[in-house]
Amino acid sequence: MTSVQNSNRLQFGLSIPQGWRGGDLPMGNENNPVTQHEFSKTIATLADNLGFDSIYAYDHFIPHHGDDLDKNIFECTTILTSTAAITKRIKIGQIVICNSYRHPSLLAKMLSTLDVISNGRLELGMGAGWYEQEYVAYGYDFPSNIARIKQLDESLSIIKAMWTEPRANFHGQYYAVKNAICNPKPIQKPYPVIMVGGSGEKYLLKVVAKHADRYNLFFGSPKEMKRKISILKDYCKSAVEKSHNDMQFSVVLPCIIRESEEEVNQILMQYKRKDKTMQQYKEYLVNGITIGTPDGILRGINEYVEIGVNHFIMHFIGVDESSLRIFDSKIINQI
Repeated sequence: MTSVQNSNRLQFGLSIPQGWRGGDLPMGNENNPVTQHEFSKTIATLADNLGFDSIYAYDHFIPHHGDDLDKNIFECTTILTSTAAITKRIKIGQIVICNSYRHPSLLAKMLSTLDVISNGRLELGMGAGWYEQEYVAYGYDFPSNIARIKQLDESLSIIKAMWTEPRANFHGQYYAVKNAICNPKPIQKPYPVIMVGGSGEKYLLKVVAKHADRYNLFFGSPKEMKRKISILKDYCKSAVEKSHNDMQFSVVLPCIIRESEEEVNQILMQYKRKDKTMQQYKEYLVNGITIGTPDGILRGINEYVEIGVNHFIMHFIGVDESSLRIFDSKIINQI
């Protein structure tokens, strides 16, 4: 199993402004992708210069909300390659790669190259996929939940084999490779950290126990996360050479951080979905646990730390340089 560096230290990442959910790209110049990409680069380089450990992109082709469907969204692996070229220190990953969109052999090759480009800063985040509208729009088959999870299991076996063996061979129910060569191999040995994301408990978490160095839950409350960790610990007991003590637990959280509640409410009003009241919107944002001033956000993060979460990925809403600097000085440097 891959060694997760500094696994006892809290780690903080962020999602790169990309266009997946409202609030991450500027509301102005919505149809100017060049301006938007320049903004994303500014945020990425600032995060690299501050105390953030990692930066991530979503693997989606169209935005999440109906109101945003015609807006720009940058492709995951392409924008991460761009990010790798302009940063020096920060880890680069995905929340999470949709297994269905690329054959695992191709993905192994793509990400091995990205690990070299970034000088050993790649993380692999993978999930089984769920966004049926996107599958249909782009011409992908959308099999059952169980089938997609089994496909994820096979894919991870292939990727690890291609990253570690001179010739990879695998023949499963869904995928097969024969003497597949992946050179160059990743710089990180035996391979980059593998993070598996998803919420399914009966099947998905067994794949996590089998393959992952880190489990990730998107917008999960402390109660939800505690339950997942408990189940995952039981699955790890039956996994070969796996202890739950070797695994990190990670959560993606929406974040609005400002020095005053008035500023926070202004951001909430600006980005609130049309079909939600303010209260409904805050409930959707994990009950606002990381929405507010630094003191309140510290309390929210500590709720996760107490149950064993040690890796946080912040999805900043209304992100700007000031909010990253506040988070760095008042959260990362204080906790």
